[in-house]
Amino acid sequence: MSDTPARLLSLLSLLQMPRTWPGDELARRLRVSRRTIRRDVERLRDLGYPVRTAMGAGGGYRLVAGTAMPPLLLDDEEAVAIAVGLRAAAANAIEGMEDASVRALAKLEQVLPSRLRRRVAAVSGATVPLARLPSDVDPAVLALVASASAEGQRLRFSYVAADGAPSRRLVEPCRLVTAGRRWYLVGYDNDEDDWRTFRVDRISEPFLTGQRFAARLPEGADPAEFARDRLYSAAPVFRAVVTVHMPAALARELLPGWDLAGWDLAGGEAGGRAASPPDTLEWLATRLLRLGCEFEVHSPPALVDHLTEMAARASRAVGSAVGSAVGSAVGSAVGSAVAEATAAAEEAAAASRSPSRRVRRP
Repeated sequence: MSDTPARLLSLLSLLQMPRTWPGDELARRLRVSRRTIRRDVERLRDLGYPVRTAMGAGGGYRLVAGTAMPPLLLDDEEAVAIAVGLRAAAANAIEGMEDASVRALAKLEQVLPSRLRRRVAAVSGATVPLARLPSDVDPAVLALVASASAEGQRLRFSYVAADGAPSRRLVEPCRLVTAGRRWYLVGYDNDEDDWRTFRVDRISEPFLTGQRFAARLPEGADPAEFARDRLYSAAPVFRAVVTVHMPAALARELLPGWDLAGWDLAGGEAGGRAASPPDTLEWLATRLLRLGCEFEVHSPPALVDHLTEMAARASRAVGSAVGSAVGSAVGSAVGSAVAEATAAAEEAAAASRSPSRRVRRP
């Protein structure tokens, strides 16, 4: 193999398999000399690939973990598998992986050949999760919006507002922000001449206009703060202070973003005090109830009132169901008792009217 770039790619593809390759075997597979293999290994090292040489009878070359992530060479099946996985991660907004999954998906889909794009779309379209998450975002739309933001291109798309009104928008995309299971685009709306937030699941038919723009941020706030302010502008938000009865390690896992400074993290196995980030009463109440442990609310009073109302509503629902079941059971029992008593009375009356039978002894 005389083409050096092609030979390097073939060598890299072999070294990415998790095994040690003897120099003779690499030379035979690539149809070159061992000396050429040594030179090519040095070239890969110069490019940042950590190739380790093992001496001895069982020695050879092996690609190991380095201090940086080198570029990877993927075959068709591997590329499709990674793209499908990234689409699932992006669509479901996995906590802690939101931005990374979208960036990786945008990079991968930008270089996927058309034949692999069709395979990825077919697999994604034919795959349905057992428990569907409440996110209807299209991963292809998400990847295109991310590409527009990264490349600094104006984006035109159709959008459906909260009241159902359709419109066409020309936007300078700034950042993608996740909130719960939803994705939001923060961008400058050229038609409205102002900054806006757009729910990505309401975006359709996006395309890159090719018009470049200078990157900028909303004045006075980063994109995440801007999106949060816009989302909460229509509803009041509160910061909850609660005592949660669970181990400290579990609290750190289940309450990301909460202030646990009042918690004895060294020995707080029985519980501790936590302060939430600002959020709506509905979300705070739901988050606390889903912890699966006892807790006490210290503030705000509005959260106590909201939880009290939820408890009363749940009690009425359970009480109605229990009362209906008990009433049905009591009615059935009373009916059975009455029927049995009636039958017994009828038998007794019949016995009193009929002549008695005597059994004669022999």
